[in-house]
Amino acid sequence: MSYLSVRDQSGLWGSSGNKFTAALALILRVGDPTTLIAAALVAYELRFGDLAMPMNYGRLISITLLFGLLVLGTSSLYGSWRGRGLFAESAQLLLKWIVIFGGVLAYSAAVQLTDELSRLWLALWFSLSLAGVVGMRIMARAVAAWVRARGMDVRSAVIVGANPDSQHIADTLRKNPWVGIDVRGWFTTPSDRGTVEGTVQLGDITHLGAFVEANHIDQVWIALPMRDEAQISFALDQLQHSTADIKFVPDMFGVHLLNHSVEQVAGLPVINLQQTPLHGGAQLLKAIEDRVLAGIILLMIAPLMFAIAAAVKLSSPGPVFYRQERMSWNNKTFWMLKFRSMPVDAETTSGAVWAKAGESRATRTGAFLRKTSLDELPQFINVLRGDMSIVGPRPERPIFVHKFKNEIPAYMKKHMVKAGITGWAQVNGWRGSTDLHKRIECDLFYIENWSFWFDIRIIFLTLFKGFIHKNAY
Repeated sequence: MSYLSVRDQSGLWGSSGNKFTAALALILRVGDPTTLIAAALVAYELRFGDLAMPMNYGRLISITLLFGLLVLGTSSLYGSWRGRGLFAESAQLLLKWIVIFGGVLAYSAAVQLTDELSRLWLALWFSLSLAGVVGMRIMARAVAAWVRARGMDVRSAVIVGANPDSQHIADTLRKNPWVGIDVRGWFTTPSDRGTVEGTVQLGDITHLGAFVEANHIDQVWIALPMRDEAQISFALDQLQHSTADIKFVPDMFGVHLLNHSVEQVAGLPVINLQQTPLHGGAQLLKAIEDRVLAGIILLMIAPLMFAIAAAVKLSSPGPVFYRQERMSWNNKTFWMLKFRSMPVDAETTSGAVWAKAGESRATRTGAFLRKTSLDELPQFINVLRGDMSIVGPRPERPIFVHKFKNEIPAYMKKHMVKAGITGWAQVNGWRGSTDLHKRIECDLFYIENWSFWFDIRIIFLTLFKGFIHKNAY
């Protein structure tokens, strides 16, 4: 469910006149830099046993504080967090802390301070300060939940329309009282398809404006079909003198959306029905993740790759690597590398063949490499080149892509991100000759829920159950 805030006055200070929310935001805005300084001092005490800090340490703390204020001041961390999960906010804090301390290390290297600083102190400082700011938010949420459970700091809201979206809004807000939104009831319209159970019907839409003004309602949620322009316009006309926040919930049930969101383009409110999760800073983060991890992994597995190359060369005549055209991001093709597992003429007469159980085209060495997924190791070179990611949907040959796209719904959506060496489908057992529908479901789930930490989780799971599998042929 997506909603477009037509007029939303919540921001750093929450709704107009809400002193409690303003106080919480101010505490966090002051508390974050204070925690940054305090953690540096505590870390120094733990590391050295006193606070007789040399000048270079004090100077670095001051520089970090200034840089931290710049990074944090331009973030959305101090906006209204009603309805935003603690995990998402903690992940955002972690990224900000990585940026801040990455800047600290870059500055230290530039002025040649690195050798003079204790690495243990820096690690303690990073850990303690991050734990401190996350802890403050846990406490703030606990206080807010306690206050709102007693009827304080609660926004009043009404819903316009009766349909599945309306019911979902009412149920969600009622089951999560910590959000602090009290649904007073709903208003009926000519296009209604039912009722909103568990809430009071306040009348028809003609009474909306008068009720909102008379009862000082804070929010109006308009849940009407997009085709019902007349009723939407009528509701907005009813609210032209109201100062309430107005939220529009488009009727999109039954529509498969990927990473839908709301943004402004040149001042125009736009609902994104589908977009890649890898744009802007996320694309840069993913590229850094891929290049850094691929470089480290290639250095670690270089001896193993040399041994496999020798085994492939001895197993049958031909090159060590096998290049195969595959399709990736934005339907672009690239040449994917593998250790050769078949004789060079294996597909001369048959053409492209889908790998399946019982086939005998692979050499003895090749069969072992396939079963253990060791034939995939050269793809880390593809990652360094920028052709692939470490984590993402597995790429397929164009000939099979053109076949499957007409057989499997949403198959082409997997190409909204770069192809990967491993993925959510693979660690869940959907690899090789398995149900393609299930594999696509996993790929779409990955695209919808992508994050840096989701990638790390998949990489971690791959180490334990992603290499050897009964469906690897």
